[in-house]
Amino acid sequence: MKRLLLQLSAALLTAGPLPAAEADAVPRAEVLAAMKKAAEFFRTKVAVRGGYVYYVSPDLKARRGEGEATATQIWVQAPGTPAVGMAFLTAHAATGDTFYLDAAREAAGALVFGELESGGWTHSIDFAPDGAKTGRYRHGRGRAKGRNQSSLDDGVTQHALRLLMHTDRALGCKHAAIHEAAEFARAALLRAQFPHGGFPQAWDGPVANLEPVRARYPDYEWRTENRIKEYWSLPTLNDDLATDVTQTLLDAWDIYKDEGCRRALTRLGDFLLLAQMPEPQPGWAQQYTKEMCPAWARKFEPPAVAGRESQDAIQALLTIHRFTGDTKYLEPIARALAWLKRSLLPDGSLARFHEVRTNKPLYMTRDYALTYDGSDVPAHYGWKGESRIAELETALQAAKDRKPAPAPRPPGVKKVRQILADLDSEGRWLTTRGGERLTGRPDFGSDDKFIASEVFISNLAALSRYVAEE
Repeated sequence: MKRLLLQLSAALLTAGPLPAAEADAVPRAEVLAAMKKAAEFFRTKVAVRGGYVYYVSPDLKARRGEGEATATQIWVQAPGTPAVGMAFLTAHAATGDTFYLDAAREAAGALVFGELESGGWTHSIDFAPDGAKTGRYRHGRGRAKGRNQSSLDDGVTQHALRLLMHTDRALGCKHAAIHEAAEFARAALLRAQFPHGGFPQAWDGPVANLEPVRARYPDYEWRTENRIKEYWSLPTLNDDLATDVTQTLLDAWDIYKDEGCRRALTRLGDFLLLAQMPEPQPGWAQQYTKEMCPAWARKFEPPAVAGRESQDAIQALLTIHRFTGDTKYLEPIARALAWLKRSLLPDGSLARFHEVRTNKPLYMTRDYALTYDGSDVPAHYGWKGESRIAELETALQAAKDRKPAPAPRPPGVKKVRQILADLDSEGRWLTTRGGERLTGRPDFGSDDKFIASEVFISNLAALSRYVAEE
C-alpha cells in the first residue's frame, strides 16, 4: 500500500497540482513534536510514580478516579494506568522513540508495586502504606490486612496484565520485576477459571469446582429468592469480561506461546456455548448461579438476559473462532442476533436487562424497586446501550467467508490538525465539561476544565496511527 501511494504521488507531481488531501498533509515532524510535548507533560506532571488517574485539574492539585484520589493513589481501571501505558507503547511502536518505552516501563512498574498477593489487581493502587485503600500487595509493600481481592470487573486485572506482558516483550523480557509479575499474574488468572470455563468477577483464593451444565431459566421466584451476598464469586460476564479475558489470553499466547492460556481460551469459548440461554431469549445473562441460572449481583443488577453482555459474548465467540478455526463457536450467534433484533427499543438502543421469559425491558426506580418503566432510573448506571447488531452481523458474515477482520483506519488530516490545534502551549489537552456522562461520575460543574486520561490516550493513539501510516 505504501509503495502504491508513492507511485501515485510521483505521477501526480508530473501531472499537476496535488489534491487538497495530499497538499494539506501534516508534516511528520510536526506530529512527532506534538506527541512528545503532550507525552512529556503527562509523564512528568500528571503521573504519580508512573501511574495515572482519570482526571486531573489544570493546576494539578485535584485528582479523580472513581471518586477523589489522594496524592498517593493511582487507578488501574480504565482509563487509568494500564490504558495510558498501552498508549505509550503504541507511540513507541510507531516512532521507535525510547522515551515512550520508558514511560510505559514506569507505568508497568507502578502496577508491579500494586499487584496483590492473590495475583491480580483491584481498581486502585495506593503507594501510602497506611492508605485507606492500600491493598495486600505482594513483597510486603501493602497493608497486612488490606484488600486482597483480584478483580476482573471493568477489565481491571486483564488490562494490567496486558500492559505488563506487552511491556515485557518490548523490553525483551529482560526487566526481571515486570517479567516475574506478568508470570505470577498469568498463573493466577488461570487458577481463577472455573472447571466449566467461566470466570468469577473477583477472587482472593481458590474458586468453586463448577462442572459444565447448560444455562436455564430459574424455576423459583427470582425477584425474592436466591440472592447471594458474595455474588462476585459467581460466574460472570459483567462489563465486557468475555472480550477482555479473551484478548488477555490471546496476548499471552502471542507473546509467550503459553499453552495454558491457549487451553483456557477454548474453555472460555465452551463456557459461552453453555451459558447461552435457551429460546425464547438466546442471549447471555450478566451473571449466573452455580446452577447456571441468571443471578442477582448488586441490588440494581437483577437476574436477567442482558443486552450489553450478550453483544460482548458474541464478539468474544467471533474472536475465539478466528483463533481456533472451530465453527462451533459461530453456531449460537445467528440465534442471539435474532433475539437482539427482537429486543430493540423504539429508539434503536438496547436495554441492559430483559426480564427472563417475558423479555420485557427491566429497570430500577431511584429507590431500587424493579420496574418496566425506564423514565426515572438511578443516574449512576447504564440502563440502556448502543446496538452493535449491524457490526456483529458483518463480522459474522466475514468469519463465515473466512475474510480477515478489517484493520482500524488511521485518522484523516482534518482530525490530526484538530488534535494538534487543541494542544495548548503547556502540552495539555484540556477538556471542558459539557452534558456528557463521564467515567467515574466526577463532580465537575458545568464548564469546568480538566485534563482527562481518556482524551490523552485517544489523541496519542490517533497521532501514532497517523505517523505509522506515513
